[in-house]
Amino acid sequence: MALRATIYKANLHVANQDLHHYASHAVVLAKHPSETTERMMVRLVAFALNASEDLVFTKGLSEVDEPDLWLKDLTGSIQLWIDVGQPDERRILKACGRANQVKVYCYARQVAKLWWEPIANKLGRARNLTIIALPSEQTKALDALVASSMDINVNVQDGQILVSSNKGDVTIDPVFLRPES
Repeated sequence: MALRATIYKANLHVANQDLHHYASHAVVLAKHPSETTERMMVRLVAFALNASEDLVFTKGLSEVDEPDLWLKDLTGSIQLWIDVGQPDERRILKACGRANQVKVYCYARQVAKLWWEPIANKLGRARNLTIIALPSEQTKALDALVASSMDINVNVQDGQILVSSNKGDVTIDPVFLRPES
Protein backbone atom coordinates (compact mmCIF):
# COMPACT_ATOMS: atom_id res chain seq x y z
CA MET A 1 0.00 0.00 0.00
CA ALA A 2 1.44 3.33 -1.07
CA LEU A 3 1.84 6.13 1.43
CA ARG A 4 -0.28 9.18 0.78
CA ALA A 5 0.63 12.83 0.87
CA THR A 6 -0.10 14.81 4.02
CA ILE A 7 -2.20 17.91 3.36
CA TYR A 8 -1.43 21.26 4.96
CA LYS A 9 -3.43 24.45 4.49
CA ALA A 10 -1.98 27.92 4.80
CA ASN A 11 -3.42 31.38 4.75
CA LEU A 12 -0.37 33.12 3.34
CA HIS A 13 -0.10 36.89 3.71
CA VAL A 14 2.66 38.38 1.57
CA ALA A 15 4.10 41.86 1.92
CA ASN A 16 6.99 42.01 -0.54
CA GLN A 17 8.27 45.57 -0.42
CA ASP A 18 11.05 44.76 -2.89
CA LEU A 19 8.55 43.81 -5.63
CA HIS A 20 5.61 45.90 -4.38
CA HIS A 21 3.41 42.82 -4.04
CA TYR A 22 0.88 42.77 -1.22
CA ALA A 23 -1.69 39.98 -1.20
CA SER A 24 -3.18 37.07 0.67
CA HIS A 25 -3.27 33.57 -0.79
CA ALA A 26 -5.13 30.46 0.37
CA VAL A 27 -2.60 27.71 -0.24
CA VAL A 28 -2.95 23.93 -0.04
CA LEU A 29 0.35 22.06 0.30
CA ALA A 30 0.63 18.33 -0.31
CA LYS A 31 3.70 17.00 1.52
CA HIS A 32 5.03 13.96 -0.31
CA PRO A 33 5.80 11.01 2.05
CA SER A 34 9.53 11.33 1.24
CA GLU A 35 9.56 15.12 1.72
CA THR A 36 10.65 16.83 4.93
CA THR A 37 8.64 19.62 6.51
CA GLU A 38 11.69 21.85 5.96
CA ARG A 39 11.48 21.29 2.19
CA MET A 40 7.72 21.87 2.23
CA MET A 41 8.19 25.18 4.04
CA VAL A 42 10.90 26.23 1.57
CA ARG A 43 8.34 25.58 -1.19
CA LEU A 44 5.93 27.85 0.67
CA VAL A 45 8.60 30.57 0.99
CA ALA A 46 9.42 30.21 -2.73
CA PHE A 47 5.74 30.68 -3.48
CA ALA A 48 5.62 33.81 -1.32
CA LEU A 49 8.72 35.30 -2.99
CA ASN A 50 7.19 34.84 -6.45
CA ALA A 51 3.51 35.11 -5.54
CA SER A 52 0.90 35.84 -8.16
CA GLU A 53 -2.64 34.63 -8.77
CA ASP A 54 -1.43 32.23 -11.48
CA LEU A 55 1.54 30.68 -9.64
CA VAL A 56 0.64 27.11 -8.66
CA PHE A 57 2.14 24.15 -6.86
CA THR A 58 2.57 21.15 -9.15
CA LYS A 59 2.77 17.44 -8.39
CA GLY A 60 6.43 18.14 -7.57
CA LEU A 61 8.22 15.03 -6.32
CA SER A 62 5.46 12.83 -7.74
CA GLU A 63 6.09 14.00 -11.32
CA VAL A 64 9.64 14.17 -12.69
CA ASP A 65 8.75 16.45 -15.63
CA GLU A 66 7.26 19.18 -13.45
CA PRO A 67 8.89 21.69 -11.10
CA ASP A 68 7.74 22.35 -7.55
CA LEU A 69 5.92 25.50 -8.72
CA TRP A 70 5.20 27.06 -12.04
CA LEU A 71 3.51 30.02 -13.64
CA LYS A 72 1.94 29.52 -17.04
CA ASP A 73 0.39 32.08 -19.35
CA LEU A 74 -2.98 31.69 -21.07
CA THR A 75 -1.40 29.76 -23.95
CA GLY A 76 0.11 27.19 -21.57
CA SER A 77 3.68 28.46 -22.01
CA ILE A 78 5.75 28.25 -18.85
CA GLN A 79 6.70 31.74 -17.71
CA LEU A 80 8.37 30.71 -14.43
CA TRP A 81 9.75 27.32 -13.35
CA ILE A 82 10.71 26.95 -9.66
CA ASP A 83 12.61 23.97 -8.25
CA VAL A 84 13.55 23.42 -4.60
CA GLY A 85 16.71 21.55 -3.66
CA GLN A 86 19.74 20.68 -5.76
CA PRO A 87 18.54 19.38 -9.15
CA ASP A 88 21.07 18.02 -11.62
CA GLU A 89 22.31 20.22 -14.47
CA ARG A 90 20.40 18.28 -17.16
CA ARG A 91 17.11 18.99 -15.40
CA ILE A 92 18.02 22.67 -15.05
CA LEU A 93 19.03 23.00 -18.72
CA LYS A 94 15.82 21.28 -19.79
CA ALA A 95 13.82 23.68 -17.59
CA CYS A 96 15.69 26.68 -19.06
CA GLY A 97 14.68 25.49 -22.52
CA ARG A 98 11.03 25.13 -21.53
CA ALA A 99 10.48 28.25 -19.40
CA ASN A 100 11.10 31.97 -19.76
CA GLN A 101 12.61 32.11 -16.27
CA VAL A 102 13.96 29.38 -13.97
CA LYS A 103 14.66 29.74 -10.26
CA VAL A 104 16.22 27.15 -7.98
CA TYR A 105 15.93 27.57 -4.21
CA CYS A 106 18.63 25.54 -2.43
CA TYR A 107 18.00 25.21 1.26
CA ALA A 108 21.30 24.07 2.67
CA ARG A 109 23.81 26.82 1.93
CA GLN A 110 26.99 24.75 2.48
CA VAL A 111 25.60 21.83 0.49
CA ALA A 112 24.35 24.29 -2.14
CA LYS A 113 27.84 25.69 -2.67
CA LEU A 114 29.28 22.18 -3.03
CA TRP A 115 26.48 21.34 -5.49
CA TRP A 116 26.79 24.60 -7.43
CA GLU A 117 30.57 24.86 -7.94
CA PRO A 118 31.02 21.85 -10.28
CA ILE A 119 27.96 22.69 -12.42
CA ALA A 120 28.22 26.50 -12.57
CA ASN A 121 30.26 26.50 -15.80
CA LYS A 122 27.98 23.93 -17.44
CA LEU A 123 25.02 26.25 -16.84
CA GLY A 124 26.79 29.40 -18.04
CA ARG A 125 24.73 29.62 -21.23
CA ALA A 126 21.43 29.48 -19.34
CA ARG A 127 20.67 33.21 -19.27
CA ASN A 128 17.23 32.74 -17.70
CA LEU A 129 18.50 30.96 -14.56
CA THR A 130 18.63 32.25 -10.96
CA ILE A 131 20.07 30.19 -8.09
CA ILE A 132 19.20 31.23 -4.53
CA ALA A 133 20.75 29.54 -1.47
CA LEU A 134 18.89 29.68 1.83
CA PRO A 135 20.86 29.02 5.04
CA SER A 136 20.02 25.62 6.51
CA GLU A 137 19.92 26.83 10.11
CA GLN A 138 17.26 29.35 9.07
CA THR A 139 15.19 26.96 6.93
CA LYS A 140 15.31 24.26 9.63
CA ALA A 141 13.78 26.83 12.01
CA LEU A 142 10.73 26.97 9.72
CA ASP A 143 9.72 23.55 11.13
CA ALA A 144 8.58 25.30 14.31
CA LEU A 145 5.90 27.16 12.32
CA VAL A 146 4.32 24.05 10.79
CA ALA A 147 0.73 23.13 11.61
CA SER A 148 -1.99 21.37 9.63
CA SER A 149 -3.69 24.75 9.27
CA MET A 150 -1.36 27.76 9.29
CA ASP A 151 -1.59 31.54 9.16
CA ILE A 152 1.78 32.59 7.76
CA ASN A 153 3.03 36.11 7.14
CA VAL A 154 5.95 36.64 4.79
CA ASN A 155 7.53 40.08 4.72
CA VAL A 156 10.33 40.87 2.29
CA GLN A 157 12.41 44.02 2.53
CA ASP A 158 15.86 44.74 1.13
CA GLY A 159 16.28 41.06 0.24
CA GLN A 160 15.67 39.82 3.79
CA ILE A 161 12.72 37.50 4.40
CA LEU A 162 10.74 37.42 7.65
CA VAL A 163 8.40 34.43 8.00
CA SER A 164 6.07 34.60 10.99
CA SER A 165 3.04 32.96 12.54
CA ASN A 166 1.48 32.70 15.98
CA LYS A 167 4.17 30.06 16.74
CA GLY A 168 7.09 32.46 16.19
CA ASP A 169 9.15 34.00 13.44
CA VAL A 170 12.15 33.13 11.31
CA THR A 171 14.44 35.52 9.44
CA ILE A 172 15.98 34.21 6.22
CA ASP A 173 18.94 35.85 4.50
CA PRO A 174 19.11 34.47 0.94
CA VAL A 175 22.38 34.36 -1.00
CA PHE A 176 22.27 34.59 -4.78
CA LEU A 177 24.72 32.05 -6.19
CA ARG A 178 23.62 33.16 -9.63
CA PRO A 179 21.73 36.47 -9.67
CA GLU A 180 18.79 37.30 -11.88
CA SER A 181 19.85 38.62 -15.26
